[in-house]
This record gives sequence, C-alpha cells and structure tokens, in this order.
Amino acid sequence: MNISPSKEKILKKIRSALRHSVALPFPQSEGNQPVFPEISQEPEVEFAEQFTALQGKFIYCINEQELAFQLSSLIKKRDWQNVFCNERRLIHPVLPQLEHVITDQDLAGCDAAITGCECLVARTGSIVMSSAQPGGRTVSVYAPVHICIANTHQVVCDIRDALIFLKEKYGENLPSLITWATGPSRTADIEKTLVVGVHGPKEVFTFLIES
Repeated sequence: MNISPSKEKILKKIRSALRHSVALPFPQSEGNQPVFPEISQEPEVEFAEQFTALQGKFIYCINEQELAFQLSSLIKKRDWQNVFCNERRLIHPVLPQLEHVITDQDLAGCDAAITGCECLVARTGSIVMSSAQPGGRTVSVYAPVHICIANTHQVVCDIRDALIFLKEKYGENLPSLITWATGPSRTADIEKTLVVGVHGPKEVFTFLIES
C-alpha cells in the first residue's frame, strides 16, 4: 500500500510523539481526590434546588401517605386519564382511588409515566436510571410527562458517588444502559433556540419520600 508523503509526515510525527511521556494536564483530578468542593447543605436540599433550576418539578413527601395525596392530587388536577406504571410497588398506596387511571398496558397512549430510579445526584439535579429497572430503556423517555418516585436514601452527592452506588449494587453485572436524566428533554440545535421536549418528556416530576 502506497502512503502519500503528507500522510507519512503526519505518521512520523505521531511515532515521534509516542516515544515521550506526556504529563497529565490536571494531575489533581486523578485518583481518589474529589474534583468539586463538598456540598454545603443537605444532599436532598441541593438536589431540589438544582432540579428545579433545570425546570424540573420537585415534591417532598414525609411518608407514603403524603405521596398518595400529592400524586393523586396532581393526576386529578391535570385530568390525566391514563398514567402508565409497571412498578406497582411504587404506587400501592395510591391505587385504591386511582385504579381506573393507572395502567401497565398502554404506554403509547399514556398522559404520563411513573418510574423509580437507581439514585439521584444532588450536585447536578440528575435522575440516574438503568435498563435493569422494570421500565427498562423506554418508559422514562417515551411519555410526555415523566414522574420519578425516589427515597431520600437514594440521594448521593456527585456523579462519582452514583457510580460507586451502582457498582456496589450490581457488582460486575452492571446494566447494559445507565442514563443520567437532567431535567426535561431540551435542545438548542436549531438557531440556538431552546426547545423543550424534543427527544423525551416535556415535564419531569420527582417525588422524594423520606426514608
């Protein structure tokens, strides 16, 4: 195979550069040293602030009874007729009065979808989900409104802590998909104009229950 002189010149420079070690540009970021300063307030409060700053809607619940009241009030206020949920353990306190609304059969025609999560990242206001959850890869991104139900013991400070959390939970059998959902879906690809709800839900709610 013939190599052009210009390509050979580039390859020669690459070979020469590989003979010399290169110092890390940010050595302080390597290893186990934290990159960011510690969060100055409770992780739950930090998550709530960051999540709402990203146009997410945050509801704190002291227990499952308050979750039942808050969730059923939201569904009735929005007049949702079809709320998809295939994680019945999340909503068993609400089911008696909402059996006709909550279903696990019609994701394509739903008004909103309810899921759990792996954990919540306080610093970025992100919901961490995986394909190992009952909703898989689809539920949280398909519906126009995503409702996440989580407990306070699932709130971690940083992305690094979330990865440790997942590693401890799954060991060597990590899910094939781990995703960070940070607020409603948005893009500014077209003329740098922000559009919400392009590749996923237009609204995201997080109900956080005190553990």
